[in-house]
Amino acid sequence: MTSDALLRLEGVVKRFGPFTALHGVDLDIREGEFFTIVGPSGSGKSTMIRLLVGMDEISDGAIWLHGNRIDETPANERPTCMVFQSLALFPHMSVGQNIEFPLKLRKVAPVERKTRALELLDLLRLPRDYYNKRISQCSGGERQRVALARALAFDPEILFFDEPLSALDYRLRKTLEKELKDLHHRTGKTFVYITHSLEEAMVMSDRIAIMKDGRFEQIAVADEIYSRPVSRFVAEFMGEVNLFDVTSTRGALTGKGLTVDPGIRQTTLAEGEKGLLMVRPEYVRFGKAGESFDYEISGRLLEEYALGSRIQYEIEAAGGQVITVEKLREDRTTAKLGSDVTLGFDAANTHLIVER
Repeated sequence: MTSDALLRLEGVVKRFGPFTALHGVDLDIREGEFFTIVGPSGSGKSTMIRLLVGMDEISDGAIWLHGNRIDETPANERPTCMVFQSLALFPHMSVGQNIEFPLKLRKVAPVERKTRALELLDLLRLPRDYYNKRISQCSGGERQRVALARALAFDPEILFFDEPLSALDYRLRKTLEKELKDLHHRTGKTFVYITHSLEEAMVMSDRIAIMKDGRFEQIAVADEIYSRPVSRFVAEFMGEVNLFDVTSTRGALTGKGLTVDPGIRQTTLAEGEKGLLMVRPEYVRFGKAGESFDYEISGRLLEEYALGSRIQYEIEAAGGQVITVEKLREDRTTAKLGSDVTLGFDAANTHLIVER
């Protein structure tokens, strides 16, 4: 185990009959980090968190915490806690009784339980008079905070979250994303978060793991995954992207419809080897008279979409590929729909993906 790893998975496999949900997964999670696992439905992320929290048993491999093997330790004996999407609050209990429930199970004295519950209300920025409030009288955001307070009452080393914000409306979700990140900083706890929302992962996480078909495709900080994805799947999963099929020809990249500056050289591909040239929409520019680019492509302006502060354009290139361009509203193009346009981008804003 690496010196800064709190939780480690070694070759973890999970089978359900003939179906293998996780394929020999290795993972180190550092103490105090906000680690998020992202992936589409069926990628294995929920299976992963059930194994980590002890709700299911692994089929092969090992799980270590502080260097001690815990995959055979019952869930109730692990120093971890789960916050579910459903929250699993007790509707017949008050806010205070919900928060105190894990302390009551540990036979903590009533006075100490109430003191701790009030401290947690302060931590979650809920008024202390909520202690006697019924759960049914709380809003969705307040219930979310109560569930977090109850989880923290366990004083766990690791908090696991299984898509806890997915049922909330957009504005409340955005507020709670920031509050969760702030809570992570204030508590210093290790957070392991499961979501299908790329936006949640980008806002909150120290590191992100992208899952596909029971394996990790890439684990890195958000900026690295966004700017330097290791595969087409990761590039497309991390948001709007333009991908061009290219081939290495005499040290340069060539691709259908792409005009490449003769001075641009690319050396990571062998002669004749193929790859994907990636450029995000915000780095593609509409060409102006006399302007030159490292990479240039011509097409026809198909559509324009207003996205709040940004404008997104779709351009059909000569070869039929649809290219996406994003601009700030104040930088919108004067080109008309249906008109011919020239697009360009610089080599410094591209990333070459080689899938082997």
